[in-house]
Amino acid sequence: MLKWLIGRRIAAFERVYGYDTSYVRDMLDADPRAVLALGGIDRMARYRRDVPKEAWYAAKLVAVLAEDCGPCTQLVVTMAERAGVPSAVLRAIIARDEVAMNADVALAFRFAEAVVARDARMDERREAVVERWGECGLISLTFAIMASRFYPALKYALGHGQSCMRVTIGGEVAPVLRRAA
Repeated sequence: MLKWLIGRRIAAFERVYGYDTSYVRDMLDADPRAVLALGGIDRMARYRRDVPKEAWYAAKLVAVLAEDCGPCTQLVVTMAERAGVPSAVLRAIIARDEVAMNADVALAFRFAEAVVARDARMDERREAVVERWGECGLISLTFAIMASRFYPALKYALGHGQSCMRVTIGGEVAPVLRRAA
């Protein structure tokens, strides 16, 4: 019964987001408790306090792009669009165009980039985040970054990783600029 219920939730997620969750189905076949364990990651991934949604999604996109430029990136874009993040904001983030970002989005973008790159400017960027949004804002962005890196790693480890694909924003293909190594 539990396996059936989980399977229905997985199918609903696939329908809503147009996202292939075959890696979760494989986990379900192996051990339903493993899928239940993902619930903690999902709760962490949704935590957002004191940070504007556009900034929160900027951190998520930077992090997912560090791990994947395929279906996981498209999923975050789709979720952001459905949450009401304007296409222009998403395009700026994907294109790494800080000039086109507002101050909040640019701060979250720079913070996330510093985290994924272990950049020497990490401390100053963290301080700027705390100054703007407080400790809960810092935690929100940190959780967004961590959760966005988790799923691509899980998929690749389980043999379901995919190489780069085109990302669609607002019905149009958007160029993805990856961070220089």
